[in-house]
Amino acid sequence: MKKNRLIGGLAGVLMLAGVAFVQGGGAEGEDAAAASGQPIAFPHNQHAGSEPGQNRMDCQFCHFSAERSVDAGIPPVSMCVGCHQVVQGTTPEQQMEIAKIQEYADHNEPIPWNRIYKISDHAHFPHMRHVTVGLECQTCHGEVQTYGVLSEQDPAWGGDNMGWCIDCHRNPPEGLTATDGSPIEEASIDCAVCHY
Repeated sequence: MKKNRLIGGLAGVLMLAGVAFVQGGGAEGEDAAAASGQPIAFPHNQHAGSEPGQNRMDCQFCHFSAERSVDAGIPPVSMCVGCHQVVQGTTPEQQMEIAKIQEYADHNEPIPWNRIYKISDHAHFPHMRHVTVGLECQTCHGEVQTYGVLSEQDPAWGGDNMGWCIDCHRNPPEGLTATDGSPIEEASIDCAVCHY
C-alpha cells in the first residue's frame, strides 16, 4: 500500500512538473535571454500566438510603423510598460523579465534589442509598400507568432538573397491589391525600386 502511494505521489509530482514546463513555455528568463543574445526574453508566441492562453496580438500592435514607414519599428519601453503594469506574468521567470522592462523605463533607456532581420546596406525594404498591398508579415519573417524568444532568422527567410525578392516581385502571393483596389500580378523589378 505504501509503495502504491509512493508511486502515485511520484507520478503526481512528475505530472505537475510537466504542466509547469508546458505552461512556462520551456526555457525562459535569464536562460532564454542569454541563449537568444537579447536583453529580455521576449516570447513572440505568448504575445502574438493563437493557441489557448496566448494573446493573439497583431504584429503591428508592437511594430506600429510598418504600414507607414520604411522600418517596421520597435515599440518604446513606455508601450511595453503600459501593458505590463497590468500583465505581471504568471511565473517567476516571466516576472523577472517584466522587471527588466520596468528597469529600462525607470532609467529612461530604450531596450537594446539585437536586430535579427536585416537586408544588405545597399538595398532597401520599405515595409509600408509591402504592408499596404496586403503582404502578411509571415511571408518574409516566417511564422514568428509560433516562436518563443527569437535568436535567429526563420530558415525560410531569403532577405539576404536578391533572387528571393525578385522571385516574389515576379510572382507575388495571391490576394495582394494596389491602393486603387486592382490586383497585383507582379511588382517592379527595376533596380531603383530597392537600390536607392
